[in-house]
Amino acid sequence: MAFKIDPELCTACGACKDECPVDAIIAGDVYHIEEDTCIDCGACESACPTDAISG
Repeated sequence: MAFKIDPELCTACGACKDECPVDAIIAGDVYHIEEDTCIDCGACESACPTDAISG
Protein backbone atom coordinates (compact mmCIF):
# COMPACT_ATOMS: atom_id res chain seq x y z
CA MET A 1 0.00 0.00 0.00
CA ALA A 2 1.41 3.38 -1.00
CA PHE A 3 1.77 6.31 1.32
CA LYS A 4 -0.90 9.03 1.19
CA ILE A 5 -0.70 12.81 1.53
CA ASP A 6 -3.46 14.57 3.46
CA PRO A 7 -4.41 17.59 1.30
CA GLU A 8 -5.61 19.46 4.40
CA LEU A 9 -2.12 19.33 5.93
CA CYS A 10 0.11 19.54 2.83
CA THR A 11 1.77 22.93 2.31
CA ALA A 12 3.50 21.91 -0.96
CA CYS A 13 6.89 22.72 0.57
CA GLY A 14 8.72 20.08 -1.50
CA ALA A 15 10.51 18.35 1.38
CA CYS A 16 8.93 14.99 0.57
CA LYS A 17 9.58 15.25 -3.16
CA ASP A 18 13.28 15.88 -2.55
CA GLU A 19 13.52 12.68 -0.45
CA CYS A 20 11.62 10.27 -2.71
CA PRO A 21 14.11 7.83 -4.29
CA VAL A 22 11.72 6.78 -7.06
CA ASP A 23 10.22 10.19 -7.94
CA ALA A 24 6.69 9.07 -7.01
CA ILE A 25 5.60 12.45 -5.63
CA ILE A 26 3.81 14.80 -8.00
CA ALA A 27 3.90 18.54 -7.33
CA GLY A 28 0.86 20.79 -7.46
CA ASP A 29 -1.12 23.08 -5.17
CA VAL A 30 -0.86 20.11 -2.84
CA TYR A 31 1.33 17.13 -3.59
CA HIS A 32 0.18 13.57 -4.22
CA ILE A 33 1.91 10.20 -4.43
CA GLU A 34 1.62 7.94 -7.48
CA GLU A 35 0.56 4.61 -5.98
CA ASP A 36 2.00 2.57 -8.86
CA THR A 37 5.45 4.12 -8.42
CA CYS A 38 5.68 4.31 -4.61
CA ILE A 39 7.87 1.61 -3.05
CA ASP A 40 6.70 2.22 0.55
CA CYS A 41 10.14 3.22 1.79
CA GLY A 42 8.83 5.94 4.14
CA ALA A 43 11.41 8.58 3.22
CA CYS A 44 8.66 11.07 2.41
CA GLU A 45 6.83 10.52 5.68
CA SER A 46 9.87 11.27 7.82
CA ALA A 47 10.73 14.35 5.71
CA CYS A 48 7.30 16.00 5.97
CA PRO A 49 7.37 18.95 8.41
CA THR A 50 3.55 19.04 8.76
CA ASP A 51 2.98 15.28 9.26
CA ALA A 52 0.75 15.26 6.17
CA ILE A 53 2.01 11.87 4.97
CA SER A 54 0.94 8.51 6.34
CA GLY A 55 1.36 4.95 5.24
